[in-house]
Amino acid sequence: MSEFHVDMGDRAGNAVIDPQALELIEDAIYDVDPAAVIDFTPSSGRLRVAAALDSDHLATVLGFAGYPVGPDAIEQLPSICCGGCSG
Repeated sequence: MSEFHVDMGDRAGNAVIDPQALELIEDAIYDVDPAAVIDFTPSSGRLRVAAALDSDHLATVLGFAGYPVGPDAIEQLPSICCGGCSG
């Protein structure tokens, strides 16, 4: 599982990230990875996603949900997996 921070600010265009929009984004990501963890911080415009996909796939999924972002908007965080759960 990889963790990403996605800058949804200006890169989301005129689209507003409200609860209904967030639900569309969540549904699109859950279709790819039902175990994903997703949250959004309105004050920073940052979407946090932990899911079993890469940054290109995440950008594609966000685009299908109506929120296209460029690769520069997606930051993949270093893994914090210790390997203890064999995951």
